[in-house]
Amino acid sequence: MRTVRNVHTRTVQAPASVVGALLDRLGGDPDPLFPTPAWHPMRLDRPLEVGAVGDHGLGPYRVTVHEPGRRIRFAFPPGPDGDDTGYHEFTVHPLGSDRCRVDHVLEVRRAFARRLVWHLAIRAGHDTVVEETLDNVERAATGQLRASVRWSARVRLLNRLLWDRPTAVDLPEGARLARRAFPRTDFQDAWQLPLRPGMPTEPEAWEGVLRGAPFPVVGREGGEILLGKDAGHLDFRASILVADGRVTLGTVVRTHHRGGRLYLALVRRVHPFMARTMLRRTHRRLALAAPGAGERWAARPPVGR
Repeated sequence: MRTVRNVHTRTVQAPASVVGALLDRLGGDPDPLFPTPAWHPMRLDRPLEVGAVGDHGLGPYRVTVHEPGRRIRFAFPPGPDGDDTGYHEFTVHPLGSDRCRVDHVLEVRRAFARRLVWHLAIRAGHDTVVEETLDNVERAATGQLRASVRWSARVRLLNRLLWDRPTAVDLPEGARLARRAFPRTDFQDAWQLPLRPGMPTEPEAWEGVLRGAPFPVVGREGGEILLGKDAGHLDFRASILVADGRVTLGTVVRTHHRGGRLYLALVRRVHPFMARTMLRRTHRRLALAAPGAGERWAARPPVGR
């Protein structure tokens, strides 16, 4: 096994105390640094302290060093063969009274196959996430950014492949419009995704989840929008519910006769795939269009920081 070492550094025109205070918010709520919603957020199981366990979608790590305002180290648990042992850490170095340097260092021991995967696939995404985090440090600390990192074709592909996938759930209690749409239903399902920090919470922003389908809005209530269409063979309703930090796409159908039941028997085989695809595509599109963590932080009123 060999050690993979990866280093990123950024000089920021702000005092180390300002940057260090931002660093101490990493993984918190709000987090002004980790590049959400374009990437899976960093989550900690408790406030930032030694022993806290975190993850940002690629496996867990534990805080082993926390020097407030100066340094945070996250250690990786060893893999089954003793590989993946290592850490990544952020450190703030003062460079006078009004500027500082922020370093991010990754060191991890990996076997040949894992190193190959790192160099061919993971490194490009890792480098982009770290550089975007440093972009957010600069933006949040100074209110401006000289130049933002650009995504390569490999990074765009990796981001798409790693995007969250909807999970099947029961039609939520909050989807009241869908639940009372018909006195009886012959089919219903629901697919759900968590909202990432910074994503829109207004249900109107999610109407495009059925983009290209000629379904008019037939009802609005609270955080739910109901779209649908009645036909001779069946009636269809699609519920878009944004509540409790999640977005849910639900479907209810009522058939009218044997022809409608036959049609539903055919459509329900492809419906789950289409529903998952449309929800996931819209989720990613809205996330990539939303302001990033540094932008959101810089736009906050000073009293709220």
